[in-house]
Amino acid sequence: MGFPVSLRVDDEDVPETSADAVFAWLNEVDVRFSPFKPDSEVSRLDRGELAAKDLSADLTEVLDLCERYRVATGGAFDVRLPGRGLDPCAVVKGWSVQRAAELLTAAGARRFCLNAGGDVVASGGPWRVGVRHPEQADKLCVVLRLTDEAVATSARYERGDHIIDGRTGRPATGLLSLTVVAPTLTEADSVATAAFAMGAEGIEWACGQKGCEVFAVDAERRVFRTPGLPVAA
Repeated sequence: MGFPVSLRVDDEDVPETSADAVFAWLNEVDVRFSPFKPDSEVSRLDRGELAAKDLSADLTEVLDLCERYRVATGGAFDVRLPGRGLDPCAVVKGWSVQRAAELLTAAGARRFCLNAGGDVVASGGPWRVGVRHPEQADKLCVVLRLTDEAVATSARYERGDHIIDGRTGRPATGLLSLTVVAPTLTEADSVATAAFAMGAEGIEWACGQKGCEVFAVDAERRVFRTPGLPVAA
C-alpha cells in the first residue's frame, strides 16, 4: 500500500503466527483495494465491471465510510474526483490497519504498537508516540501518551500537496499538518484526511468529531490543539 509497517508486541504468550496474520491481511488488502492494480476489486468497480450487488462486504463498508465523510465535509473529502479514478486509499489505510490490530487482540495480544507509515494503533501502554514537525524532519512538535487509542496525521511534508479539496479540485493548502487521536485508526485516519482536505476550516470540524482530539499547524504556522489531547509529560 506504499507505506512501511512495523509491529511491536510485548506479550510473551502471543504466538508468532499472529504477526504473520497481520502482514498477510495487509497484503490481501493491497491486492483487493489498490486503485493501481488493474485486477483489484476497486479497479474493476471503477471500470464498471462490477455492480453494487457484486461488491464484497469489505469494499461496501469502505465505500460507505467514504460517502459518510464526503457528506460530512460538504464534498471536500471525495474519493471520486473528476478526471481521476476511484481511489478510496485515504479510508482503506486506517480501516485495514485497525482490522489488523483487531486480529492481534483476537490472538491474545494486549500490549502492542502497530505503526503504518506513521499512523499508530496503540494497545495497552501507555505508549509515547511522537508527531513529526511539519517543516523540520529531525524534530517533533508534540509527543503523545496513548493507551488503547490510535493516532493519524495528514500533512504535506512526505508527498507534497497530494490531498485534494473536492469542492475546488485543487490541492488543499490551508494546513501544514493535522493530527487526530481517536478510539480507532479507522476514525483517526479518516477524520485527519477529511479535515485536511477542508483546509483551515477543517480544524474546527475535526475538533467537533466525537471522541477525537486534535493537534494542527495551519499554513500561517499557528498551532491549535484540543484541551483533551493526551500530551506526554
